[in-house]
Amino acid sequence: MSEGRRILLGRVVGAFGVRGEVRLLSWTEPRAALFEYQPWTLRAGDSEREVAGVRGRDTGKHVLAVIPGIEDRDQAEALRGAEIWVPRERLPALPPGQYYWVDLEGLAVETTEGVALGTVSHLFDNGANAVMVVQGERERLLPFVMDQYIKSVDLEGGRIVVDWDPEF
Repeated sequence: MSEGRRILLGRVVGAFGVRGEVRLLSWTEPRAALFEYQPWTLRAGDSEREVAGVRGRDTGKHVLAVIPGIEDRDQAEALRGAEIWVPRERLPALPPGQYYWVDLEGLAVETTEGVALGTVSHLFDNGANAVMVVQGERERLLPFVMDQYIKSVDLEGGRIVVDWDPEF
């Protein structure tokens, strides 16, 4: 985990009402947990600005936010598409055996026999389980299922050991 690393946790998807509220897409669980990880860095194109003191709520249909300094619909609409980044160190510690996907990105992946498969590009959820995308001499999609396919994760050592046929 590199110091100063930021994590993408959401995006502004549009304005809500006329008083400057914005609608957010949040990738936290629960969705309103996004407000716990401040300050945010709002990134739109090449410009960034840090904001703190954002208040909000999950209405069930939308996640709505009031961002300090945004006071009307035009200002809120100008934020459409802005990404919400937070410092990685703001995320809470996890119990042993659980991992933030972002911490797995870049780790080397090898089989239980020591065959190097590549490095973790990213992970995604297919509905049944998480899938780890490994880039090496070719791309591999491995189910991130602990004990069955994922035998060990060593964050400090930068390595994941998998029970996987290198020919598959």
